[in-house]
Amino acid sequence: MNFVFEAELWEWDARRTESWTFVSLPVDASEEIREIAAGPRRGFGAVRVRVRVGTTSWRTSIFPDSGRGGYVLPVKRAVRKAEGLEIGDSLTVTLELLNA
Repeated sequence: MNFVFEAELWEWDARRTESWTFVSLPVDASEEIREIAAGPRRGFGAVRVRVRVGTTSWRTSIFPDSGRGGYVLPVKRAVRKAEGLEIGDSLTVTLELLNA
């Protein structure tokens, strides 16, 4: 199953010195993923995904965000550098669930 959405790149306040950045998945996509991926999950409730932003693609996991009620996608430094992304930028994300 694939999801395509626009999201703003944000920095996790608790880990500012380590530059952890994320995008939040839309609520409707998060709800659908929660239903599809029901059952045993990886650590922290992670769901394996393949992601594309611009011309860069990678495999990672999305994680539940109890504060926002949806899932968050970490965007690693190599992706930000390759795509010229800064905190606050809006990006188009294509996300595919793996083994759901």
